[in-house]
Amino acid sequence: MRQLHSSCPIPTINFQSAKPKNSYSSKKTSTSQNNKRLQNFSITDSDIVKWNIAITTHMRNGLCESALRVFNSMSRRSSVSYNAMISGYLRNHKFDLARDLFDKMPERDLFSWNVMLTGYVRNRDLKTARALFERMPERDIVSWNAMLSGYAQNGFVDEAREIFDKMPLKNGISWNGLLAAYVQNGRIEDAKRLFESKMDWTLVSWNCLMGGFVRKRRLLDARSVFDRMPKRDEISWNTIITGYAQNGEMEKARRLFEESPVQDVFTWTAMVSGYVQNGKLDEARSIFDRMPEKNSVSWNAMIAGYVHCKRMDMARELFEEMPSRDASSWNTMITGYAQSGYIAHARSLFDNMPQRDSISWSAMIAGYSQNGCSEEALHFFVEMQRDCERLNRSSFTCALSTCSNIAALELGKQLHCRLVKAGYQTGWYVGNALLAMYCKCGSIDEARDAFQEILEKDVVSWNTMIHGYARHGFGEEALTVFELMKTTGIRPDDATMVWFDTLTCYSDMSN
Repeated sequence: MRQLHSSCPIPTINFQSAKPKNSYSSKKTSTSQNNKRLQNFSITDSDIVKWNIAITTHMRNGLCESALRVFNSMSRRSSVSYNAMISGYLRNHKFDLARDLFDKMPERDLFSWNVMLTGYVRNRDLKTARALFERMPERDIVSWNAMLSGYAQNGFVDEAREIFDKMPLKNGISWNGLLAAYVQNGRIEDAKRLFESKMDWTLVSWNCLMGGFVRKRRLLDARSVFDRMPKRDEISWNTIITGYAQNGEMEKARRLFEESPVQDVFTWTAMVSGYVQNGKLDEARSIFDRMPEKNSVSWNAMIAGYVHCKRMDMARELFEEMPSRDASSWNTMITGYAQSGYIAHARSLFDNMPQRDSISWSAMIAGYSQNGCSEEALHFFVEMQRDCERLNRSSFTCALSTCSNIAALELGKQLHCRLVKAGYQTGWYVGNALLAMYCKCGSIDEARDAFQEILEKDVVSWNTMIHGYARHGFGEEALTVFELMKTTGIRPDDATMVWFDTLTCYSDMSN
């Protein structure tokens, strides 16, 4: 604190009294002279600048209270003083203080309005931001771009387009902001039309559009953009190579990889991941061994490939060689051992992890459950809560599956209560596990309620409910659910038809 004050001192007023002619001077005369000097004194603009610099410095160092003391000590303030305080509060995530000070400003300039507008946008209060925008006595390109960016970053693409169309002047930020909004929200055709309406796009924009086509798996369009680019950088090459690799076109990816003028760690990793995803582990390992530099993503991709193919010896060999392991490395190995039936190896790794997360715990719960160790699975679920680790969908699903296996209805009901509190009960992923648990435990009324609470039912949801009714002797109800399933547009699969044939035979025999 003292160092900051010494480096940005608060301006002080120095009063230099005139040297007396003799050794005696009355108090009355001295007081009169000082009052006269005070009347003639005025704080200069340079003093205010020093105070403003002190405020800004304190704010940049997160010392909001020190900045406020400086601000309150000022006998005269400029709009810059207020702006420094407001922008400083926003930088330090003290939005309410910034808003209150803005409301108290005796006079605002354009910078004041823009700073507060940006604050509302970053706070995702777009309604108030728009109201403030409409109240602004004047706007510049910064004002328009702030409003456009707020809508774009929060998924309100049509509103962003409205702002864009009304802008009296547009710059690169305006065009790129709308283009990125279209791409990020999957509106690739709108992005394409916008791109074709202008010629002088930046390299960032070319990469953005190409990336959008890659995410939509429209590789012909992505390649067309790549071929037309006036210049390319590492991102350009990596994007198109990754696109081909992720979609199984490894020959094209390899050809571009060899042509790429700059092969950084991301380029190499894209090739490794591509070969791994397409089950070509030997080719992936060849690329991996040739890499001049590897990062954790490279190592994890190669390890995950071996784990996926159940080659745990090779996965363990790489894991041991890995210079710096992260949580993903440990979790991949734990999951691999658990899914391969080597639960003791998984437990050993889990116990030796330097730091666990919810994925680590869920992997062990799933491993014990899948290997028939129901008690250990439920024990881990309880320990996970004691470890203050947040319960996720996977951990709930595994615990519910375990309750199904051992018909632990009461424990399943307790988990259901926790599901409701966690807000997971309506999703199909957890909802299906909850439905299966009630069906297997013979609690059909609760199963029906759980089925109805699943907002987006998939074929597994319908099959589980049909199976539950049929298994416990409710043939008519099962047939009713089957007929309802057909009206929703969900296509029955082989499992559905097996139960339908069984129910049809049962119905014929009953008649």
